[in-house]
Amino acid sequence: MHVGIMFANTGRGASAAGAVALAQLAESIGIESLWTVEHVVVPSGYESKYPYDPSGKMAGGAEEFDLPDPLVWMAYVAAATTRVKLGTGILIVPQRNPVILAKEIATLDSLSGGRILLGVGVGWLEEEFAALGVPFRERGARLDEYVDVLRTLWTGEKASHHGRFFDFDQCISRPRPANGTVPVHVGGHTEAAARRAGRLGDGFFPGNASAEEIAGLVALVHRTAEEAGRDPSAIEVSAGTGGRGDALLARVEALANAGVTRVIIGAGRDEQIAEAYEAITSRFG
Repeated sequence: MHVGIMFANTGRGASAAGAVALAQLAESIGIESLWTVEHVVVPSGYESKYPYDPSGKMAGGAEEFDLPDPLVWMAYVAAATTRVKLGTGILIVPQRNPVILAKEIATLDSLSGGRILLGVGVGWLEEEFAALGVPFRERGARLDEYVDVLRTLWTGEKASHHGRFFDFDQCISRPRPANGTVPVHVGGHTEAAARRAGRLGDGFFPGNASAEEIAGLVALVHRTAEEAGRDPSAIEVSAGTGGRGDALLARVEALANAGVTRVIIGAGRDEQIAEAYEAITSRFG
């Protein structure tokens, strides 16, 4: 069972010293990965419902908090570490230009020695899309096509793409990712996200949904993968967990039974991170 840390670029991780300290702690005790989150802007008074908290609001309702750009944060932390993987959980890809993003991700992966995990999602904050001048509707279709653009450009060869949103011929984008490509993990706890993961994902990241919900979504991922002629067992499944002691271990066990292969804990105090990591790896390896 892999263990990662979520919300790594928030709280203490939003500062230069805090980011390096968290990353080096994770690396020193054996944490596999650090996961960042993204919002370019948070429009004050937003009415869109945050899907991962019953309140419908982020960060306990707060609107003003430091949230470094995940790719810049990952580049900074990569330079201070050697082993820990760096992931986005998730990057709101429909808000970005995928041709530029392909270069950014490939560069980051190449310089870090192949440590990048690209978590992608459609986003939920409609007011943010409006502020960026990006259509909120059809963001799912954009994500599907943008992932194809990324993978096409990551080959490093003369790449062509003729799609609904982007069209180009014989374009070369280098450097290539260290391992030839970057794993794409589809985030979201909806059936649409599960089907997308089955069709095109290297991984599925349903967040903090219940183990029962995750089990159903994982089954849908596998069915969709089989229908697409893909190997369901090759798709990693990551999910968040919380709590301490017996509650933590019960959650991890339920997630493992649901098909989860990576659990992601919160970025708490150093001793809490170490305690959770030791408890999980002692029980589940």
